[in-house]
Amino acid sequence: MYTRLLQHFGHSFRCMATKATPKVQPINKILISNRGEIACRVIRTARKLGVRTVAVYSDPDEHSLHTELADEAYRVGEAASYLRGERILEIAKKSGAQAIHPGYGFLSESVEFAELCHKEGVIFMGPPSSAIRDMGIKSTSKAIMAAAGVPIINGYHGDDQSDACLQAEAALIGFPLMIKAVRGGGGKGMRIAEKSEDFLTALNSARTESLKAFGDSSVLLERYVRSPRHVEVQVFADQYGDAVYLWERDCSVQRRHQKIIEEAPAPGLSEELRRELGEAAVRAAKAVGYVGAGTVEFILDKEDLSFHFMEMNTRLQVEHPISEMITGTDLVEWQIRIAAGEPLPLTQEQIMRRGHAFEARIYAENPRGGFLPGAGPLRYLSTPKPNAEVRVETGVREGDEVSVHYDPMIAKLVVWGENRTQALNSLIARLGEYHISGLETNINFLIDLASHPEFQLANVHTGFIDQHFDTLFPPIVVKEQQLSQAALSLIFNELQAAGSNASSSQDPFSAAANVRLNYALIRSYNLKAHDKVYAVDVKYDNGNIEIRVDGGAWQVVKAERVQDDGRLKIRANIDNNISTYNANIDGANVTLFLESGKLDFELVQPKFLSAQADQLGSSSSRVVAPMPGVLEKILVKPGDIVKKGDSLAVLIAMKMEHILKAPKDATIKSIGGAVGDNMAKGTAVITFVDEDAN
Repeated sequence: MYTRLLQHFGHSFRCMATKATPKVQPINKILISNRGEIACRVIRTARKLGVRTVAVYSDPDEHSLHTELADEAYRVGEAASYLRGERILEIAKKSGAQAIHPGYGFLSESVEFAELCHKEGVIFMGPPSSAIRDMGIKSTSKAIMAAAGVPIINGYHGDDQSDACLQAEAALIGFPLMIKAVRGGGGKGMRIAEKSEDFLTALNSARTESLKAFGDSSVLLERYVRSPRHVEVQVFADQYGDAVYLWERDCSVQRRHQKIIEEAPAPGLSEELRRELGEAAVRAAKAVGYVGAGTVEFILDKEDLSFHFMEMNTRLQVEHPISEMITGTDLVEWQIRIAAGEPLPLTQEQIMRRGHAFEARIYAENPRGGFLPGAGPLRYLSTPKPNAEVRVETGVREGDEVSVHYDPMIAKLVVWGENRTQALNSLIARLGEYHISGLETNINFLIDLASHPEFQLANVHTGFIDQHFDTLFPPIVVKEQQLSQAALSLIFNELQAAGSNASSSQDPFSAAANVRLNYALIRSYNLKAHDKVYAVDVKYDNGNIEIRVDGGAWQVVKAERVQDDGRLKIRANIDNNISTYNANIDGANVTLFLESGKLDFELVQPKFLSAQADQLGSSSSRVVAPMPGVLEKILVKPGDIVKKGDSLAVLIAMKMEHILKAPKDATIKSIGGAVGDNMAKGTAVITFVDEDAN
């Protein structure tokens, strides 16, 4: 195998040395074979360059932001249609697009699609198909890197995929062990086997998920580094054989083996180590005749700072904006120019590094529920104001739906500062200004993560969340002040509704009038938060406010509504603590947006509490869908006797496989759906026989 790869290298280098000078072919129209925030991102740069854009959309995306922003938009088909390469090429030719930008995910790393574009005379804005092929198969890529002098980690990358062979190789490598799909990325098809007894279960799970995501169940095995850092280098190469690196990013803090927050440059590295990483990444790119934007990912040992090649992503990365922020570049512009045959815009010596940048990925997910993905409408959405130091990369607007069919990322919040401390302070502040209600998000968790003392000190590694789980997820205590703030929100919302019938000159919330309604209210609210109900009483009389919580003493409160583009914003003095906060009332749901993050309340009636609590989650009599998804497999049938921990069904959500397991020894009574059914969050998938009924 290595002999064949060395022959491949010789052929590649000879081709690079003798290839004809590329012809500069100006591009004036691009089709973007992607969706969401990356499609919007490409459209913005294309518009700046005077390049027209063509969007494609699936049925769920017909009214999405990227179809609105593009100059033209064409339907490509049902939800999975972004993978229909022939249909996308047909649209490209019909619309007169000279080039296709694949974004990331979907067809961005498809060898077949890149070859089809070349065959049809449409520019694929990515590397040659040979580079995608070589780097897309992890076992092949590691052999190529070893031959090119790039350090690789010990493991098994062979063709024999039998259980017996893999188990024998695992024993030689030792445990703990990483099992990884040879294709793809994004944490899919990746499992950790802590000990020999776990190996086959983890192997089968990795194979199943890999086959589902990439159409290939092949895996490789690697030594698992206990405290690794995930450091990656942004590289760029042109059609003339030149390549540069744009410094490195640290993407160590992850959940489910997927990145959640990234920063550039990586903290705590010497200039010599930064240079070594960059030069190794350029060697990797040149070894496969690379062209365009790519990322070389390394595992960096936290203890001795040795680094090993992990994989190369042959596309633009989700986190590319932080590299742009510290280098003052536009990498999408570089992609367009290099695809047109132009040389690299800058030499290595001209690429300067300035300041520090962070990117936080804002997801529809439940961090306290194991980071399970979610879906639903963005009923309320208010973002930080973008400027030269703050970017909001998104593909959604208020009222849009986060679909169960795609990745649950809502946006990327990108900030820059003169140094890491300044950038981190900005990140925390801007996260506090990112307000979403209507579905669960990870914003509160991101605030807690960025504020964590060890993260502040840059003591990061890929096991950071597990190591600091207790301090990242402390018990939630609802404060009396927060209950008062929620009650004030309800009162001011009611006053606003009452004032809506008044003329504008009499509007008590008008900045011009600034008068109060001659109004008296007495209200009692039952507010539920984190499975506990609180009683809050409010007296409002011509602007004089008193509040008591759970029958305690009445407290005088001063509060007023602040003008904020129609949003509900309140300035309140509660117990001599003055705060200004936003709120949103949506039916029975009350959401506060505080400095510490979002806090949700439900306005409930006591007589319904027990019934509602029973409907919301799993109990000992059933297993419910922990998130919206599609029922992929049913592993049991009515009458089966199962043991605690047995697998019952498989749910697919946001392209991830989730196994539902028995919470106890039980007998199956009924199944709540059939294979292929869409299951809403909280739907009973499996119901058990009630043993206490007899």
